[in-house]
Amino acid sequence: MSRSLNKVMLIGFVARAPEMRHTPAGKPVTTFSLAVPRAWETPEGDVRTATEGFNIVAWRSLAEACHAAVGKGAHVYVEGALQTRTWRDAEGHRHDRTEIVAAEVILLSGASGRDASPAMAEDDSPVSDPT
Repeated sequence: MSRSLNKVMLIGFVARAPEMRHTPAGKPVTTFSLAVPRAWETPEGDVRTATEGFNIVAWRSLAEACHAAVGKGAHVYVEGALQTRTWRDAEGHRHDRTEIVAAEVILLSGASGRDASPAMAEDDSPVSDPT
């Protein structure tokens, strides 16, 4: 069997506060967006910046921990896997959404900028949870 790898590591700032809901089966799921800025220098010596936004999804106990401890503006490390979901809306239009399914979230500082708590991890975080 050939090897494969799907791992993402990001450090950024929470752009949209975590929102928690429960699946019909009762599993907690929390979503938030992460803004990751980057800078580079052009050949002319100008410094350019851009910010990439990522959708983060956490399941089960990690979902509960993120909802309780992570706020808008917090500086966090997120480790997880890429997942793309596809669905059709009521009019039949196809939608795709790429997101990071978090396996670990480390709060580097709170929204106020002060150092914060240790890591939060979900040992049994699924790559996909259809329920």
